[in-house]
Amino acid sequence: MTTDILCLGEPMLEFNQQPDGMYKPGHGGDTSNAACAAARQGVKAGYFTLLGNDTFGNGFIDLWAAEGVDASSVKQISTAPTAVYFVTHGPDGHEFSYFRAGSAASTMSPADLPVEALRSTKILHVSGISQAISASAADAVFEAIDITKAAGGLVSYDTNLRLKLWPLDRARAVIHAGVAKCDIALPGLDDAIHLTGLEEPEAIVDFYLGLGAKVVALTLGARGTMVATPERRELIAGRKVKPVDATGAGDTFDGTFLARTVLGDDPFAAARYANAAAALSTQGFGAVEPMPRRADVEAFLAAGDA
Repeated sequence: MTTDILCLGEPMLEFNQQPDGMYKPGHGGDTSNAACAAARQGVKAGYFTLLGNDTFGNGFIDLWAAEGVDASSVKQISTAPTAVYFVTHGPDGHEFSYFRAGSAASTMSPADLPVEALRSTKILHVSGISQAISASAADAVFEAIDITKAAGGLVSYDTNLRLKLWPLDRARAVIHAGVAKCDIALPGLDDAIHLTGLEEPEAIVDFYLGLGAKVVALTLGARGTMVATPERRELIAGRKVKPVDATGAGDTFDGTFLARTVLGDDPFAAARYANAAAALSTQGFGAVEPMPRRADVEAFLAAGDA
């Protein structure tokens, strides 16, 4: 497997609540979503995980094949299931309910890693969730980062804090250690406030730059994204839409930001593109189905500039 972007983590079958109260099946999992978003922009995306040898696991293999995501290194096992989650919608937005304890992905360890795929990718993308699902998975992520960086690749890290998975003190320690090894940090504001104890975006991006990240893209919801490097910082305005479901918006931002980075954009141009893609992804239900393709994003950007 030779990829531009290789994502690692836990995919999850999604059941998303519809306006009539019924649940629509789909596919989710933050890094899997990011891989699909990247592939829809025309770059070579790949994925690594452990799946259950079950119907849900087979569904992910079919999904990645349909999306053009290279899953040749993915392993299916018979000793643990593929994880599941439900999305419900209310006046305060969407809420997640997870059924992932003992999932196949949580059994991942450094011994499972696709070493040659890690050595050959341009960017490895992981997240706090990739490390939160188990201690062995946390170790696998650190090992994957070291392999990628030793071979000259870049590492992207989305903090993606899930306090249902681990206590805040452990999350802080592990996520800060992960960000300290990364080149591109992709925190969200709510996560960053919990993890850093800071509230102002300027202070938060300074914190992550101080850990060692070369690029920080702090997503601020409808306000947009604050992008920072050691030499420059800029608030990139969000694009206005009427959202239906924001389930995969952050993952769409990650995948498209990294895709545009591979295609040669600087971090500020990549964030403008990714803001537009994330906005478009909220126009339908589910994580993957509403993700825009490159032509859709370019048309949306062109219409805004007209």
